[in-house]
Amino acid sequence: MEPSARSTKTRPERLVADAVGRLIELWGFRAVMGRIWATLYLSEDPLTASDLCSRLEISSGAASMALRDLERWGVVLRRRAPGDRKDWFEAETDVWRGISRVYRERELAEIERALAAFEEAAALFASAARAGTAMERRASRLALERTARLLELTKVGRSLVRALVDRGRFDVGPLRSWVRRAR
Repeated sequence: MEPSARSTKTRPERLVADAVGRLIELWGFRAVMGRIWATLYLSEDPLTASDLCSRLEISSGAASMALRDLERWGVVLRRRAPGDRKDWFEAETDVWRGISRVYRERELAEIERALAAFEEAAALFASAARAGTAMERRASRLALERTARLLELTKVGRSLVRALVDRGRFDVGPLRSWVRRAR
């Protein structure tokens, strides 16, 4: 009788899978996604969903949902061998490709939304700073000044994330400059 997929999972593999699962939760993903990706990443050969369920002790529904999301993010690839009806899965082994895609599609998109909100708020505060009572104008000028700082920092953040995604590195000089000006 062949050993089960579960019995072939070693303690170090479980440690890696669980660690990746915890790390990926920090980004707002489900831990099972990190555990599945890590298991595939450490595997020499592609695995079926059934293999993953056995190794990770998860339900087929959890595996199916996680695999679909991992495929959408481009970090897991689905393969089918000629004449085989089973789907086989393997991890994208270029880790940076997956990370940069998340930064590009999630973090940069959120930064752009924040920039738009700060710009709109700044325009409204600027308008309010010209109307109303003296106290309202003063409060609006203060809010405008502080929103302008948030806007500037967010632009610096956007340039840092873009540089990281585009080149895999970034210069912290703009951030240092912002910190000096903000003090």
